[in-house]
Amino acid sequence: MITLTLLHPHQSIPLKRWTFEDDTVIRIGRAPDNHVVLYSAVVSRYHLELHCDEQRQWYLVNLGTNGTYLEDAPIEEIPACDGSIVRLARTGPQIQLHVSHPPPVSPAQQLLKHLQGRGTPDEDTTSDDPPPKTRVIRESSPEVSSD
Repeated sequence: MITLTLLHPHQSIPLKRWTFEDDTVIRIGRAPDNHVVLYSAVVSRYHLELHCDEQRQWYLVNLGTNGTYLEDAPIEEIPACDGSIVRLARTGPQIQLHVSHPPPVSPAQQLLKHLQGRGTPDEDTTSDDPPPKTRVIRESSPEVSSD
């Protein structure tokens, strides 16, 4: 999970917050099809991309013509660190990153995911093993006598 917080231009006051739980790619820019849309003349249509790799590490990739800065140093692609503040262009908006790694998948969640993936039309889910035997126990009802 990653949370992006737009900060006030001159103070560290949060103005807006976006949280992404299942996304592995997040785009920021002026274009309306970005995940985070920022209307600023110095922000490119597609300015910054964040992507998560298989090890759950987030990376920042600059796409903007006016650059992306971390601590006043321009970046191209760097790992994202929790609490980092990036600036879009030299005088553009500031975004603080809050990266939290989800807990490892439990064995029950792994089994559920495995079971949900079974039975697709392309898969053969038949088995040569006989089905497990089921024992049926019937409760006996009391005899009803008619007088």
